[in-house]
Amino acid sequence: MPGTDPVAQVVLWLAIILVIAKLGGDLAVRLKQPPVVGELVLGVLLGNLGLAAPMKNDPSIDLLAHIGVVILLFEVGLDSTVREMIEVAPSSLLVAAAGVLAPFGLGWLVAAWLLPHEGALVHAFVGATLCATSVGITARVLHDLGRSATVEARVILGAAVVDDVLALVLLAVVTGAIQANARGAGPSPVEIALVFAKAAGFLVGSLALGLKLSRPLFRAAALLKSRDVLLAAGLGTCFTLAWLSARIGLSPIIGAFAAGLLLESAHYRDFVERGEPSLEVYVHPIASFLVPIFFVVMGLRTDLRALAHPRALALAGALTVAACLGKQACSLGVVQKGVDRLSVGIGMMPRGEVGLIFAGAGASLTVGGQRVIDPPTFSAVVAMVVLTTLVTPPALEWSLLRSERRARL
Repeated sequence: MPGTDPVAQVVLWLAIILVIAKLGGDLAVRLKQPPVVGELVLGVLLGNLGLAAPMKNDPSIDLLAHIGVVILLFEVGLDSTVREMIEVAPSSLLVAAAGVLAPFGLGWLVAAWLLPHEGALVHAFVGATLCATSVGITARVLHDLGRSATVEARVILGAAVVDDVLALVLLAVVTGAIQANARGAGPSPVEIALVFAKAAGFLVGSLALGLKLSRPLFRAAALLKSRDVLLAAGLGTCFTLAWLSARIGLSPIIGAFAAGLLLESAHYRDFVERGEPSLEVYVHPIASFLVPIFFVVMGLRTDLRALAHPRALALAGALTVAACLGKQACSLGVVQKGVDRLSVGIGMMPRGEVGLIFAGAGASLTVGGQRVIDPPTFSAVVAMVVLTTLVTPPALEWSLLRSERRARL
């Protein structure tokens, strides 16, 4: 309506999304599943019934959803420390490497089998869409299950971060090859090396510098007498590293996770000693508001009608199998004793928002005037993303409980 405050529409969408999230979460809990499953499924149902078309395309809602993922990864990072991540670093690196190479190879083979008329670059790009791991999905499931502090969780989250870095490097390589092909040239090794150097340099540099600077900075912040200074300092650190991560071409969630890792309880001891809550307590209500928005919106944007194409349906099934098997292969990289390999492999399965980003990139690239990923192939990739995302929470819960029962016996 003319003259209506634009904020009014946004707050209405937020009210509806929060109701959907809580109803879906309640249904999932009653079925003994993590709440994130209900948020996703109810979002998919409403989105395909045509009841939320304006809401799922609202740019303000999209922005809040992405901020929700940043907050989620920051909250998960707060549950661990750099020291704990270093303890599982060998396993995380090996798991991440296997979690990129195995899905990429299987995805390439599936694309070559079901898309024989396409070129090698298209097959490579389809393989690349299987490589990433949605650390946001797995982190939410582990958090909901109260397992964020387990060794398996640290291996999964550490590997997922490295996995995303490696997958982004692979995406840059394949994208560069496709763009170079369009120019009649080959991909530049210098560009490939630069992408990798930026990713590794950011992770190592942000953690090393952050550990040195965070304690004196938080001590200085503790001198301020205004309320909620700890929350402002914590979120300021999170958003700054998320921004820096995006500036060098990485996902903001990697910077947010790094911020959570480097902020240990000793850094803000002055705030706690004067009677303030911990940073985790401050962040939790913000996460409870923003995080469900992302999962509901992701469900709303999933169009099941796109799978009506027979080729898309076959490709979706084959890619889902390849995606699951590829991430199970990565569990062979676990070197710590007593770690449940099956749980690690399942925790690496969801592609979530990262897989959707990859698919969107492919839909915007062309080879010989044709899109690298046409609509049926795009639908198949989206289906793979949704299926791996939906199957992970119940499978991971079952696997972790099975592991605990075996340990007690």
